[in-house]
Amino acid sequence: MTGEIKLSHTAALILQAINAGSGYGFNLMEMTGLPSGTVYPALRRLERDELIRSQWERQAIAESEQRPPRKYYKLTAAGRSTLEGARKRYPLLERFIPSEGVKSPA
Repeated sequence: MTGEIKLSHTAALILQAINAGSGYGFNLMEMTGLPSGTVYPALRRLERDELIRSQWERQAIAESEQRPPRKYYKLTAAGRSTLEGARKRYPLLERFIPSEGVKSPA
């Protein structure tokens, strides 16, 4: 991807939540306060734009916890870079969802 991507506040909030450790959809909804009809389409757009990537957890993990499998999201290098730009554009972003103490994704 070339050039700087300007994110909506919603997309920036979702990237910040993923960066802060919220890895799956329902957890993102809880952390951001956004409804599923906002979060899941935004996740699809962010993945399409290669700012995040997703991976389904192993079926055995979900079965051991007696629940459906979760789809986990991580920032890509482009996503981390875009999030940094979004923090400048939306200075209150880190106050809503602090990211201190969070390990950088590998």
